[in-house]
Amino acid sequence: MNINSMVYAQSYLDSSVSVDERVEDLLSRMTLEEKVGQMTQLNITMVNHEGVQRDVSLDPEKARYLLQNHHIGSFLNGEAVPPEQWLEYINELQSIAVEETRLGIPIIYGIDHMHGASYLEGSTIFPHNINLGATFNIEHARQTGKITALESGPLGHFWNFAPVLDLAKNPYWPRFYETFGEDPHLLSEMGRSYVKGFQGDHDLFPYKLAATGKHFIGYSVPRSGWDRTPVDLSMQTIHEFHRPPFQAAIDAGMKTIMVNSGEVNGIPAHASKELLTGLLRDKMGFEGVIVTDWADIGKLYNFHKTARDYDEATLQAIEAGIDMSMTPTSLRFNESLLNLVENGSVTEERLDESVRRILKLKFELGLFEHPYPSGQGIDEIGSNDRKDIALKAAQESMVLLKNSENILPLSKSIEKLLVVGPSAESKRNLAGGWTLAWQGAAEENYPESMKTITEALRNELPNAEIISMESIGKKYSKTRREFNEVAESADAIIIAAGEEPYTEFVGNITDLSLPEDQLEMIRAVNGTGKPSVLVLVAGRPRVINEVVPDTDSIIWAGLPGFEGAEAIAHVISGKINPSGKLPFSYPQFVGHFIPYNHKPSAAYYFDDTVANDIVVDVEATQMWEFGFGLSYTRFNYENLELSSTELKENDRITAKISVTNAGDIVGTESVLWFLTDEVGRISRPVKELVHFERVTLEPGETAELTFTIEPEIHLSYPGFDGESILEEGYFTIQVGEKKSRFYLEK
Repeated sequence: MNINSMVYAQSYLDSSVSVDERVEDLLSRMTLEEKVGQMTQLNITMVNHEGVQRDVSLDPEKARYLLQNHHIGSFLNGEAVPPEQWLEYINELQSIAVEETRLGIPIIYGIDHMHGASYLEGSTIFPHNINLGATFNIEHARQTGKITALESGPLGHFWNFAPVLDLAKNPYWPRFYETFGEDPHLLSEMGRSYVKGFQGDHDLFPYKLAATGKHFIGYSVPRSGWDRTPVDLSMQTIHEFHRPPFQAAIDAGMKTIMVNSGEVNGIPAHASKELLTGLLRDKMGFEGVIVTDWADIGKLYNFHKTARDYDEATLQAIEAGIDMSMTPTSLRFNESLLNLVENGSVTEERLDESVRRILKLKFELGLFEHPYPSGQGIDEIGSNDRKDIALKAAQESMVLLKNSENILPLSKSIEKLLVVGPSAESKRNLAGGWTLAWQGAAEENYPESMKTITEALRNELPNAEIISMESIGKKYSKTRREFNEVAESADAIIIAAGEEPYTEFVGNITDLSLPEDQLEMIRAVNGTGKPSVLVLVAGRPRVINEVVPDTDSIIWAGLPGFEGAEAIAHVISGKINPSGKLPFSYPQFVGHFIPYNHKPSAAYYFDDTVANDIVVDVEATQMWEFGFGLSYTRFNYENLELSSTELKENDRITAKISVTNAGDIVGTESVLWFLTDEVGRISRPVKELVHFERVTLEPGETAELTFTIEPEIHLSYPGFDGESILEEGYFTIQVGEKKSRFYLEK
C-alpha cells in the first residue's frame, strides 16, 4: 500500500491549493528529524554500491536507511554514464523517497553540469563560460542553459549548480575559466541569459528546473590567487563589481545560491551573516535556497578555524543564513543540528525558515506532482542540431590576437602542415575540467566523434599533408631531429599549446608563464622561419610575452568544448572569420595584472628628477586589453554623435556611431560601449562597459548603432552601504577609438 494514500486528503498533496498553504501544511506535519533531513544534501557515494563517484547505481538498502531514518532531502553528483543508467538510478532513488517514507517528500537531485550536461555520456558539450564571454553574444549563454536543461532535465537532474557568476580578475585563480570574464556588465547579461534558458518552460518534462548562482560572493579574487584562500574586499567594491551579476540572475528568477568556499574580510562566507542575510536576503531580495559548497560547514572548524568543533561550525553557518548543507559524505551535519536544537542553541523556528524555502522550491518545481524523471527526448541528446549550436558558440569564441602579414587564413594551396604541441592530439585539453568527471576524464573516455585539432585540420584541409608531433624540446633529442626534418619541408607550423584539465585547488599554480617546455617548443618553431600559428588551449591566460614578437599568428582558443577543434580549424582555414574578443585583460607579466576597469591610481610612481607625478600607461602592463580581438577584415568607427551634451538626472540622451566593414570579406564585430565618470567622491574606474552588441556586415556595408544613456542606470554607482550615488559632472562615452563628452546636471 502506498503510504501516501493514508494522507491523500491532506492539503500539501493537493495541487489546487496555493504553494504557501501546501508548504505550511507539510511543515506542520514534520518532526524535528524530518526537518533536519530536508536541510541535508549527501553525495552519490553514500547510496551507491562501490562508494566512488563513477558508480551511478543505487544500493537500495543504503538509500532506505538514509531516507527512512535520516529523511535526507537532496543528493548530488556522479560521473558521465549513459542516460538510461541515470534514469534507472534516479527513478529508484526517488521511488524510495516518495513511496517508502512517511510523508513522501521527493528528493531534489543536484549536479554540476557546467558547460552542457557534462556528467552524461553522449551529451552536447559547449565551450566553457570564459569562451561564451568572448563571443559577447548572450544567445550562446541562453542556448547553453536551454540545451543543458533539455539533456539533463529528463533524467531527473532537477537542480544544476550553474552558472558561475564570479569575476575573472585574478588569472592565477584556477576557476577562472568557469566565469564569463572580468566585467560585471558582461557577466550580468550572460548570467541572466543562462538562467532564463535553463529555468524556462521546457516541453520535454512537466516539472521545472532550478539554476544556482555561485559562488556568493567575492570568491574569485583571493590575495594569493589560490582556490579557497582569503579575500579582502570593501563593501563598496562588493556592491559595485561583485554584486551585479548575482543581482541580475536573481532578478531573472534564479532559485538557488551556492556560497563562496573562502573567507571575505576575515569571516568565512559560510559563517557571514553580513553577506548571507544582510546583503543577499535583505538588500538583494533573494528568497530562494542557500546551499553550502562541498563540506564547507565542517571546514569552518578544520580549515578556517573559526569554530572549535563541528557543532559550533554548524551553529555559525545556521546563524549566518545557510538553508542546506552539502555535507556531503557523512551525517555530521544532521547530528550537530539536532544537538543544537535540543540544547537550545538553535530554535526550531529557525529551522522552519530554511525548510520552508526548501519545500517551496520543491513545490514550485512541481516535484510533488511529477517526482520521477520524464525520460522524454533522450534520443535527442547530443543531436547534430545541438552540436551545431555548440559549434557556433565555439567558432564565435575564437579570439585572433595577432596576425602578422596576414598569415591567417592559411593559403588554400598549402601542401604540408606540421602540428606540434601537447594539445595537438588531445581531446581532454579542449574540454577542460568539469567534463565527464570533476577533473576531466582520461583521453580514451572522450567520444569517438569528437575531433582533435590535428584531425579537424585534416578534415578542413584535405589536400594537405598534415603531420603531428607532440614534443620537440631539447630533452627530446630524437624528436627534435625529426622535427627539423619535417619543418624544413613544411609550409606552415601550428603550435597547439596550453593546459591539461583542472579545476578548484588542483589547478593552483605558482607561475603564470606558459610551461618552459612549451615556450622552448615555440622558440624552436619560430627559429625555423616558417609561418607559425600559436593556438592557446587553456583555462586562463598564460604569460607568453617573450615569444609573442617572433610568432606570426596567435589564436586564443580557451576551452572550446567538444566542437572546439573544428572551430579552431575553421578559423585557421578561413571558413570562419574570427569575431571573438577577450573577456579579460591578458597580462604581460606573471606577477602584475590589472583589469581594464581599474582605478586611475592603479599604476603610479614619483619621478623626482622633475618633481612630478607620473601616471603609468596601465595598458602597457597588458599583452592585450579587455575587448581586444582581430578579424580577417577591418572595421572603421566613425561619427560618434550625442543627441545632447547636457542632461538632467531625469532625462536621457542617445549616442550614435557608424561602423563600416572596410575590408573585402564579410565579418562580425562586437561593438563595445564604455562610459567614464571623470570625477567621483569614491574613485571611479577609468572606464566601464555599459553595453555591447554584435553586427555582421558585408564588405563596404555600414551600420548605424545607438545606445541610450539613462543617468540612474548608467551614471550612478553604489556607496559603501550599497545605496546609489549620482553626482553632477562630466562623463565620456567611448566606442572603438571614438569618444564624446557630456555633462550631467543635478
